[in-house]
Amino acid sequence: MKKVVFITGTNSGFGWLTAHSVAALGYTVYATMRDTKGKNEAKAIELGNVPNITVLDVEITNNESVTNAINGIIEKEGRIDVVVNNAGYFGGGIAESYSVTDVQEMFDVHVNATWRTIKAALPTMRNQGEGLIVNISSGLGRFSAPFMTVYNAAKFAVEGLSEGLHYEVRPLGVDVAMIQPGAFPTEIFGKTKTGSDESVVAGYGELANIPAKIGEGMGQLFEAVKPNPQQVADAVVKLIETPKGQRPLRTVVDLATGTFTETANKAVKEQYDNFLTAFGMQDLLK
Repeated sequence: MKKVVFITGTNSGFGWLTAHSVAALGYTVYATMRDTKGKNEAKAIELGNVPNITVLDVEITNNESVTNAINGIIEKEGRIDVVVNNAGYFGGGIAESYSVTDVQEMFDVHVNATWRTIKAALPTMRNQGEGLIVNISSGLGRFSAPFMTVYNAAKFAVEGLSEGLHYEVRPLGVDVAMIQPGAFPTEIFGKTKTGSDESVVAGYGELANIPAKIGEGMGQLFEAVKPNPQQVADAVVKLIETPKGQRPLRTVVDLATGTFTETANKAVKEQYDNFLTAFGMQDLLK
């Protein structure tokens, strides 16, 4: 059966590669991006010319835009099988420089938008008794590195949504899974935002220079390790191709520092199983 797949943030990076990779399997792909008649017009046209891909203009921070898009897909296709929540942007700099509005914007794109697509697609997936939700998290959703604090916090929230929901809906035939990428040379670093309250930066003295050094270190890492963003798209494809009920909650894709994340995942999983058992939820582990 040709699966119907909905992917956000497909104008670049992981989303662009994932759309191509999934479409190459013969699945029906609905690739979303915003501003398809403006700054993303060329990308929308190019992606829309790929067999099995339909490009949709969706604003993921708008309830009506997301709901209308997913309802339209369900009405046309009669089902929706996979949702890949990929859209996002990177945030760095001194945490104190982030205003409340800055934090709200970060969470709206990474957390609320993820929940919007889930809320729109989950009823149909439940009725089908089958479905897959893939949320692109990060190793920084497991541990919080300094000078990326607000971005990390948003990814922590994605982890929390995904982990609890994974156990709630798996008995209904719906799998929730996360990809935890490390650093990859994609366009996301060209979309980096910093806090809007620059008045606090001077008070940090030499510490204010660290974010720039992080960027330099990341460039050296890319040169040494040469991580390929296609690996993330391949991990999404592997989840789609894995039979339901057998998909892992977390998949780490990180050549450089992934052992850190994998070790943390394993340790937490052991204690998490004990926690569910202690509270009488051991059947959810099956």
